[in-house]
Amino acid sequence: MPIDSRPRRRSLLAAGTAGAALLLTGCSGSGGTRRAAEHELSSRAEGLRRHAARDSADLLARYDRTIAAHPGLAGRLEPLRADVARHVKAFGGTADRGGTGRPGASASPGAARDAGTPGDAEVPGDARRALAALAAAERATAGARTRALLDAPPELARLLASVAAAGAVHAYLLTDGE
Repeated sequence: MPIDSRPRRRSLLAAGTAGAALLLTGCSGSGGTRRAAEHELSSRAEGLRRHAARDSADLLARYDRTIAAHPGLAGRLEPLRADVARHVKAFGGTADRGGTGRPGASASPGAARDAGTPGDAEVPGDARRALAALAAAERATAGARTRALLDAPPELARLLASVAAAGAVHAYLLTDGE
């Protein structure tokens, strides 16, 4: 073997190693960017999920207050309330009867009313108006879920769309199609 061929092979080997290192650095950089984007999407999805759980918990508390104010409506409202409780759980909240339904909350319904959350409006004294107010709350919550679809990743978007559709049906049932 000629002596001048050795440095040339070493140079090629060194250049190949440097090129491979450069490629690996480039790949990990784009992987880091991809991971950052996935983390941002995950964080945004988690925020949407928490907000949806809170909205469902507020709606659940409203059902509870309406049933307490108008016990004669319980038979009509309990199946819809049960759906809303499932929605709270689907979004990661808790839906126990004694609490507010909010993730990590365990206060009494009266304490939730004092907190001033959007779902804490007074229940009208007239049963028909109470149903109309509950239907309006269902429509507002369904609308919020529909607007959230724009920022949701596919799996959460499917859940939001399904729960928004259920809310629209609840509103229809509460108003007897009016």
